[in-house]
Amino acid sequence: MVKIAVDAMGGDYAPSEMVAGAVDAVNSVPGIHVFLVGKEEVVNSQLSRHTYDKGRIEVVNAGEVIATEEPPVNAIRKKKDSSIVVGMNLVKKGQADAFVSAGSSGAILVGGQVIVGRIKGVERPPLAPLIPTEKGVSLLIDCGANVDARPSHLVQFARIGSIYMEHVMKVKNPKVAIVNIGAEEEKGNALVKETFPLLKECMDINFIGSIEAREIPHGGADVIVCEAFVGNVILKLYEGVGATLISKVKSGMMTSMRSKIGALLVKPALKETLKSFDASRYGGAPLLGLNGLVVKTHGNSKANEVKNSIIQCIAFKEQGINEKIKESLGAVNQEK
Repeated sequence: MVKIAVDAMGGDYAPSEMVAGAVDAVNSVPGIHVFLVGKEEVVNSQLSRHTYDKGRIEVVNAGEVIATEEPPVNAIRKKKDSSIVVGMNLVKKGQADAFVSAGSSGAILVGGQVIVGRIKGVERPPLAPLIPTEKGVSLLIDCGANVDARPSHLVQFARIGSIYMEHVMKVKNPKVAIVNIGAEEEKGNALVKETFPLLKECMDINFIGSIEAREIPHGGADVIVCEAFVGNVILKLYEGVGATLISKVKSGMMTSMRSKIGALLVKPALKETLKSFDASRYGGAPLLGLNGLVVKTHGNSKANEVKNSIIQCIAFKEQGINEKIKESLGAVNQEK
């Protein structure tokens, strides 16, 4: 049984969508137990609207909520009874295998490192969402945790990302690339130029060189390595362009009677195609390299994304990703 703590109070649509997503996950997949962490009366009120196996969802009371605008460090330190702190402590104590939240990104990043703690040898845990591509999905690592990264951090991101893609997403010998402004090795800023030769020396990853942003949607690499500023810009632009294109396609199909008839004919195929580019299908962004799994979902997550974020924790646990990261870092340290 994989045990997952869910922050019922975090996110734009909490607690209704968080609770609905947890119920959907339990009803869809056997072998998971969910702790819904939040204000007990509020969470129970939402649960009363659903049908589910009551032995597989447990409410854990947390009387406080960390707001998005609160300074993360102070919030984690002072709000000991918040849903984020209580949920992460369940992971720290081994009572839960993972924690899922759509709440304050800053508090989740701080809490992950301070409460759950880093795996020994991990310099900086990265946030790593799966992004849809022409060939399936790629892992964007880092997208928001480490804005001022060093070359050694990016090398670790590459190793951790490779482990995740190979064992969770079942991509054999995943291709690793570093985000750059050109394919040539001599291009890039100081960070990229210094990191590139270090990645070339890594015999335990399949490093293919640089990748330009326009090649990412085509699936040019399985693991996209960058520091968090670049990663976050890529992710937000990706989401914005995707939403705009879908909106334009839909409005274009409604401009005339002929286009409306055409829309009816292509609707099934188009719907299936657009579904493959729906990021919510792939869950949230795991904060990798911690002693337990922490997953950050979008602040505007609805039930489907919450459900998928919960389900993605299963493979992480079953494949022993943290143990594999420890083995990888141990092997590297021995080589040094």
